[in-house]
Amino acid sequence: MIELYHNDMSVCAQKVRFALAEKGLKWESHHLDLRASDQQKPEYLKLNPNAVVPTLVDDGAVIIESTVINEYLDDAYPEPRLRPVDSRSRARMRLWTKQLDEGVHAATSVLSTAIAFRHQKLARGMEELEKFHKQMPDPAKRERSWDTITKGVDSIYFAGAVKRFDRLLADMEAALSQGPWLAGKECSLADIGYAPYMARLEHLQLQFLWDRRPHVPAWFDRLKERRGYKEGIGGWLNGSYLSLMKEKGAEVQSRVKAIVASA
Repeated sequence: MIELYHNDMSVCAQKVRFALAEKGLKWESHHLDLRASDQQKPEYLKLNPNAVVPTLVDDGAVIIESTVINEYLDDAYPEPRLRPVDSRSRARMRLWTKQLDEGVHAATSVLSTAIAFRHQKLARGMEELEKFHKQMPDPAKRERSWDTITKGVDSIYFAGAVKRFDRLLADMEAALSQGPWLAGKECSLADIGYAPYMARLEHLQLQFLWDRRPHVPAWFDRLKERRGYKEGIGGWLNGSYLSLMKEKGAEVQSRVKAIVASA
């Protein structure tokens, strides 16, 4: 039996749900309320000491880290396959998924928090906020989170996060001009991995970042038609988060455009 400890709006959880849906796998849901710090409870830390979602449990085997989870799923349940057959395309796929763990995800956290989610967290009060951060096991993540929550778009991390996505979208446009999917002719774990991040940009009203990159929105439209997107992302969208991101994202569009123009 597959169990998934996840959160509705977590981009990492979204990409695992996408893969599960693409494979038609049934799974038992354990939804964690991240605002209530469910991920820091002792019983969950026994499964995932990093205090993040998602965590997959397959017949007792605990798998953490969403990129690893999706590769595990493709190994353990190979049909339909989600990785290219040829070695060169598979290498391209891994280069894309590698970037997620080496900067793209952190940039997404900065944008999401600085623009929108900081308002939810500040509403809890500074004492509760300090307690939450003291329980974060990763000091770099703790520092970045504190700065983006308390300073918003004035955070030292914000401009860098915007520029990281601008570079990423330029790279995507170049890759997609050569074929329909990031790693080549077939939809793969690379495309699945990036789908939630594109959705997050759209929810934050930052889709203008791909206005001059026509291959990117065409690719994103293809992703939206897939079962994995509809069930793994669309079926779990939280209305209260969406309204907050839409409102606050619209307020900072001019700031983001200025950062891109200065790059």
